[in-house]
Amino acid sequence: MITSIILMNIKRNNVNKVADLLVEMPEISEVYSVSGKYDLVAIIRVKDNDDLASLVTNKLSKFEDIEKTDTMLAFKAYSRHDLDSMFSL
Repeated sequence: MITSIILMNIKRNNVNKVADLLVEMPEISEVYSVSGKYDLVAIIRVKDNDDLASLVTNKLSKFEDIEKTDTMLAFKAYSRHDLDSMFSL
């Protein structure tokens, strides 16, 4: 399983709309509205890098309200929860 964090800048007044659409996508497990430099943070869990590339370049690029993204790839998870079983594909 590949976990990625995508930081997003959203067009003004469209944060809630974009968050609602993103959270419905099966690859996206969580979406947070945040303060600071970015508007939304999405947690992505996919099977492999090809699925991540497809999500970022094919699906997210079609959202006109997303102005900019920064994608981070998680190397290792530190959690009290068994994330692999919670998000098994």
